[in-house]
Amino acid sequence: MRIFDFDERTIPLDDWIQNGVDWLVANYRDLFQVIKVPVEKTLEGLEWFFTFLPPSLVMLVFAFLAWRYAGKRVTVFTLLTLLLVGFLGLWEDTMITLSMVICSVLFCAIFGIPLGICAGRSDRFEMILRPFLDAMQTTPAFVYLVPVVMLFSIGTVSGVLATIVFALPPLIRLTSLGIRQVHPELVEAALAFGATRWQVLRKVQFPLALPSVMAGLNQTIMMSLSMVVIAALIGAGGLGGPVVQGLNTLEIGLATIGGLSIVLLAMVLDRITQGFGK
Repeated sequence: MRIFDFDERTIPLDDWIQNGVDWLVANYRDLFQVIKVPVEKTLEGLEWFFTFLPPSLVMLVFAFLAWRYAGKRVTVFTLLTLLLVGFLGLWEDTMITLSMVICSVLFCAIFGIPLGICAGRSDRFEMILRPFLDAMQTTPAFVYLVPVVMLFSIGTVSGVLATIVFALPPLIRLTSLGIRQVHPELVEAALAFGATRWQVLRKVQFPLALPSVMAGLNQTIMMSLSMVVIAALIGAGGLGGPVVQGLNTLEIGLATIGGLSIVLLAMVLDRITQGFGK
C-alpha cells in the first residue's frame, strides 16, 4: 500500500524544528542573552573566587569538609587527589570545572527542589511534569548542544546551561519521592495540631525528605561532571579541555590525565556530599 511507502511519505519534523529554532534566534536572541546573565555572573564570580584563592587554602577547606562529614580516609584521599591534579598541571582547569559544577548545582537546586516539592504534593503536577523529565533524561547530551549554541552562542556559560538542563531531573524526581515517602499519619497529626500546610512542609515533610533530597543533589553533581567533556566541545573550559584537545591531536596522555582528574574530582565530591546526607 502506498500509505506505507516511507521513502515518499516522510514527516519533515527536522525541518520544522530547524525553522522553529531559527525563528527563536531571529526574534528572541536578545531575550536569551538576558536569560543567561544570572548564570554568567554567578559563574564569573565562582571562577574568580576559586582561581584567586591559593591552592593550599582550597585544599584545607576541602580537607576540613571531608574530615567533618566523611571521615579520615576521605580526608586523606581528598588531599592526595588535589595534590595530584596540581602536580599534573591541571589545578586551574580543576578550579574552573569546580566552578561550573557548583554553578550548575546551585541553579538546579533553585529550580529543582521547589519543583520536586510541588510534584511530591500534587499528583496532577507530577503527571504533567513527568514527560518533560523523561525527555530531559533520555535525550542524548550532544543533542542539547546545537540549540544551546544557537540561542546562547558558544562558551562556558552555554556549557553550564546545557548541564543544568541535563542534570536537573534526578533532583526533581528524588525530592518528589522523598516528600511522598513521608508517612501520611505524621502529616495528619501535624494538621490535627493546627499546623498550616507551609508549616507541615517546613517542619515535617522537608526534614524527613532531606536524605532523599541530598541523594538528588549528589546525582546532580555526578551528572554535571559527566557533562564536562561534552560541554568542552562548545568552548567550555575546565578539565574537559585537555580531553578534547588530546582526542583532536591524538595526545593520549593529555586526554588520560584530563579524564583521570575528572574521575578523581567526582569521587571526592561524591564522598563529601554523601557525608552531608548522613
